[in-house]
Amino acid sequence: MKFSSLVLLASIGAVSAFTPSLPSSKISSVIQETQRFQPLAAEFDDQDEEQEKDDYIELEGMEDGDVELINTEPPVWAVSAEKVQALREKHRLHDKDTGSPEYQVAGMTERISYLTNHLQMHPKDFSTRRGLVALVNKRRRLLNYLSTEDVDRYKALIASLGIRHKAPGTVPSREETYARFPKQKAVRKHLVKKN
Repeated sequence: MKFSSLVLLASIGAVSAFTPSLPSSKISSVIQETQRFQPLAAEFDDQDEEQEKDDYIELEGMEDGDVELINTEPPVWAVSAEKVQALREKHRLHDKDTGSPEYQVAGMTERISYLTNHLQMHPKDFSTRRGLVALVNKRRRLLNYLSTEDVDRYKALIASLGIRHKAPGTVPSREETYARFPKQKAVRKHLVKKN
């Protein structure tokens, strides 16, 4: 009621933000005007309440208070986040593990599958493609590290996650690389012309 009176005062111009006070004769006339308009304001409030009741759409077969959710499936990204968390919990080494290669690779594997599905639906999303390639490379480097540190853990991780990864071998020397080719024939010096 006080709010509607203030709005009414402001609308008829009796109250200005820049006038500190009003003369007493002016105040009494403003009060009389607000009392005259109070029944109209109450009538408008009642109409607003009725309008709010009519704003809700009632569906056939539903009673008052029934709520029906149209789409109850969680979004795809939320399901993927839950899978990431479950895989990390499965492959961590202890309760507070957040940095082991198994923990990191498990989370990355689910993120890679999520981004792969996203790119199948949106093939022109190049920024996501770039992120996916970076993620695959990071996972590959972690798997390379794990294969050099502990082969048993590496094989167990690859088998449980279903990752195709070839562990890097040692870098062959030049002799090992070219051993299968025949050696070059010796060049005779007298056949080569000097310039």
